[in-house]
Amino acid sequence: MNKLKPFSIAAQAAISLMLAANAHAVEMSDTFQVHGFMSQALIVTDHNDFFGPSSEKGGSLEYTELGLNASVRPLSNVLVAGQLLARQAGDIQQLNDVELDYGVIDYQFYSDADMTAGVQVGRFKNPLGLYNQTRDIAITRPSILLPQSIYFDRTRKPALSADGLTSYLEKPLKDGVLRLQVGAGKPRMDKQSEISAWGRDDLGDYSGKTSYIGQLRYEHGGGGIILAMTYADVNAGLDSKPSGPGSGNFSFQPWIFSFQYNRENWSLTSEYALRHVRSSGFSDPYNYEATGESWYVQFTRRLSADWQWLLRYDSLVTNRADRSGRDYEERTGRPAYTRYAKDWTAGLQWQPYSRFLISTEFHNIEGTGWVPFQDVSEVSTQEKYWNMLLFQVSYLF
Repeated sequence: MNKLKPFSIAAQAAISLMLAANAHAVEMSDTFQVHGFMSQALIVTDHNDFFGPSSEKGGSLEYTELGLNASVRPLSNVLVAGQLLARQAGDIQQLNDVELDYGVIDYQFYSDADMTAGVQVGRFKNPLGLYNQTRDIAITRPSILLPQSIYFDRTRKPALSADGLTSYLEKPLKDGVLRLQVGAGKPRMDKQSEISAWGRDDLGDYSGKTSYIGQLRYEHGGGGIILAMTYADVNAGLDSKPSGPGSGNFSFQPWIFSFQYNRENWSLTSEYALRHVRSSGFSDPYNYEATGESWYVQFTRRLSADWQWLLRYDSLVTNRADRSGRDYEERTGRPAYTRYAKDWTAGLQWQPYSRFLISTEFHNIEGTGWVPFQDVSEVSTQEKYWNMLLFQVSYLF
C-alpha cells in the first residue's frame, strides 16, 4: 500500500467530520454536543511488522484513528450518545470500514446527593481496566500504545464494547467515590479475534454469545488514588464448516486489578490480570485450556504544563504453567517466544495546545506474545528480540 494513502484519506475524513460538526452544532438545542478526534502515526521496527510493513524502508503509516461523537439530552435524566469510528491498523482494520464504536440511551432513574443510579441500553463500552472506555482517543492515553498485555490490539474489538445493557451505581463517600458497573451483552467478534483464538479465520462462522462484565472502582481524594477490580465472562461460538474441527465454544474470563496513585507532577499506575481461556467441543488440537498472566508498572512525570514523559515495563505470559513457552515449542514446533512478551517502553508527549498532541515512544521487546498476525505461518518468521519506534500527531475538536 502507498504509505501516503492512509494519511490522505485521514485528512479528507477529518475535514468532513469538522465541517459536519460546525454545521450541526448551531442548529440543535443547548444540550447537543459534537466532538471528534484524529490521529496519525508512523511506526518503525527493526523486525516484526506491527500495523503494516513497519520493518520495511521508512516504516508504516498504516495506523490512523478518526472519530466523531455526539450526545444530546432529550430529558434531564436521559442521555443519548454515540460515536462513529474509522481506524486503519495495518491489515486488521481499514479506514473505509466505519463502525459504530458505541451508541447508548442512558437513563438515570435515581439521583440525589447520596447516590446516582442508571442503565445504558445499546452498544456500550466495556469497563475493562483503567483505559478501555477511552482507549481510542489518543489525548486520553498515557502513551501511543496502551500496555499490550492488558489492552490487546490483537483482540481489540470484543474487548472494546458489547451490544446489550449495562447498569451503574455511583455513591459518594466521606473521602471518595465508589462506582459499580455491571453489564450483559454480546461481544463483537472479528477476523482478528478469530485468528487469535484458532490461528486462522476459515473454520466457520465465529460469533459472540451472551457475556458479562462488572467493575468495582473507588476514587479517593478527588482521584489521588484509584482502585478498580474488573471481571468478565466472554463467550463465543464457532459454527464449523464441514471441513472444520466441529462446532464448539470459546470462553475467556479475565480478572483485572488496577491501581493508580496521582500527585501534582507524577503518577504511578499498575494493573495485574489473570486470564483464563478455554475452548471445548472441537476435535484436537482445537480444544485447549490455559491461564495467562499480565501485568505492568508505569511511571509518568509531568515536566511542565506541556511536556510529560513515561517509563513502563509490561509483561505477558500466555500460559502460567508454561511461562517460557518451551512445552508449547516441543508440542507444536512453533517458537517458544510467541507465548510471552517483555516490553520496556519510554515515551514523551508534548501538548502545545489543549487540542493538539505530539507523541513519541520507544519499545524494547523480547517475545511476540501480543503481536497481531493474519496467518499462523507468520509466527515462525518473527524475531525474538525487536525494537519499535512510534511517532504520532493527534488533534481533538
